[in-house]
Amino acid sequence: MEEDNADANSELDPELESIYADMELMKERFAKLLLGEDMSGGGKGVSSALALSNAITNLAASIFGEISRLEPMPTESKARWQKEIDWLLSVTDHIVEFVPSKQNTNGVTMEIMITRQRSDVNVSIPALKKLDWMLMECLDSFRDQNDFTYVSKGEVGSKSSRRREEDKCGLPTPKVPSNGLPDLTKKWLQFQRDSVNQLLKAAMAVNAHILTEMDIPENYIDSLPKNGRASLGDTVYKNITVDHFDPDVFLAAMDLSSENKILDLKNRIEASVVIWRRKMTNKDGKSGWGSGVSIEKREQFEDRAETILLILKHRYPGLFQSALDASKIEHN
Repeated sequence: MEEDNADANSELDPELESIYADMELMKERFAKLLLGEDMSGGGKGVSSALALSNAITNLAASIFGEISRLEPMPTESKARWQKEIDWLLSVTDHIVEFVPSKQNTNGVTMEIMITRQRSDVNVSIPALKKLDWMLMECLDSFRDQNDFTYVSKGEVGSKSSRRREEDKCGLPTPKVPSNGLPDLTKKWLQFQRDSVNQLLKAAMAVNAHILTEMDIPENYIDSLPKNGRASLGDTVYKNITVDHFDPDVFLAAMDLSSENKILDLKNRIEASVVIWRRKMTNKDGKSGWGSGVSIEKREQFEDRAETILLILKHRYPGLFQSALDASKIEHN
C-alpha cells in the first residue's frame, strides 16, 4: 500500500504540480513582503512599501536583465514576468483611502465612509501596465526581421579584441550584410529606438511625479544644515545669488565633469530648496539667514534653484537618485 501511495504522489498531474509550485513560490514572495525582507523574523526589515518596491525592481532586473538581443522575450520569461508582477501588484488593490458615499436605507439617505483604491495608485498602475504592454509589443515586432543576425560564440573571427571585449560584457555581436542594412530597416530600427526612449521617459515621468508628491521625511530634514548657504557652499551660493542670473552661465561655472559631481550639485541644490521653503513657511526652527535676506529674495533664489534642477533633469536623464529621492523611497 505504501508503495502504491508513493507511486501516486510521484505521478501527480503536471498541471497540479505547477499549481503547487506556484503556491510555494507565492508564499515565499508574500512572506518576504510581510517581514520586510527580514526572513529571520527579527523585526529588522524595511517598511512594507519599500519591500514591495524592491521586489518589483528585483523581478524586473532579473527578467529584463537577461535580454541582450533585439528579439521577442522568451515565452518562459514573459510568462514568469506576467505571473509574478500580477502577484506583486495585487497588493496595491488593498492600498486604499476613505471617501464619503451616500447610501439609501429604507428611504433614509445617509453619508458613510467607504474605501477605494488610493487615487495615485489607481492612476499610475494602469499607466505603467500600458507602458509594459507597449514594450512587449516593441520586442515582439522583431519576430519576423531577418536583415541581421547574431554571431555565435564558435563562429570564425570571434577572437578579435573587440569581440573578446563584447564577450566579456556578455553582449552578443550583431551581424549585418556586407553592404549594410537596407534603408527601410535602418528607419524602422530608428523608429523602434525612439519609441522605447519615449516609453522610458513616460515611465520616469510617472516615477518623478510620485516622488514629488511624497512628503519629505523628517530624517532628511534633520540631516540638513542650518541655512541654504551652508548647503550650497560659498562658490555655488555666490553664483546663484548674483544680481543678473543666467542658468547657462551658472552651469558653465560648475564642475560637471563626472556623474558624482553632477549628483553632488543636485543634492546641494535640492537641500537648499527644502531649507528655503521651510523658512518661508515658518516650519523650520533652525536659525535663519539673517535680517538681510527678505522673503522675496528667498523666493527668487528658490525659483533659480528649481530652474537649475529642471535643466539638470533634462540634460542628465539617467542620473542616479538624489539623496532626497532616496530618503523619500526609504522612509515613506
